[in-house]
Amino acid sequence: MSIRHGLLALLERGQMYGYQLRAAFEESTGSTWPLNIGQVYTTLSRLERDGLVRPLPESEAGQRPYEITDAGRADLALWFATPISRTDRPRDELAIKLALALTTPGVDVRTVVQTQRTATMRALQELTRLKYASDRPEDLPWRLVLDAMMFQAEAEVRWLDHCETSLVRHRPPANGPAPSSEAVGLSGEEARR
Repeated sequence: MSIRHGLLALLERGQMYGYQLRAAFEESTGSTWPLNIGQVYTTLSRLERDGLVRPLPESEAGQRPYEITDAGRADLALWFATPISRTDRPRDELAIKLALALTTPGVDVRTVVQTQRTATMRALQELTRLKYASDRPEDLPWRLVLDAMMFQAEAEVRWLDHCETSLVRHRPPANGPAPSSEAVGLSGEEARR
């Protein structure tokens, strides 16, 4: 999710200053995505530069609230109406890690898969605990974020199962190193024949 559009969505609710935006963002996401206050103010500066928000006069406490502009509303509406493309998401570090583990000498890929599965299962258990910790109607946005994280973790476990099955079927390439006789289950006598 773009912080830019997250802040625009929050400002659509009404004017807010930086710390209010940070608190509302974290409340909306159940603190699953902690937001640095510096990110908030940097993003607000860019939004102001782009004409999507405007600063209002400082309060007596010295806080400067912002409000969304018509251009900001149009940008936000476009964001909500546009599906997220898989190519817009960052690279999948786990997939890259496993692909490299397969081709890096000395790496036990099965151990890498098992270590990740264990970590993902622990995370899934914690997410499940968090989901059922609160049942208040105002927690629905947070529970939806948790649901998405749970479904992603479940999908990762299924994918890791698939990887493990593929590893069992994997045969090294013909031009790769020949397996030792012990690796293929031959005794010294059988290997010499």
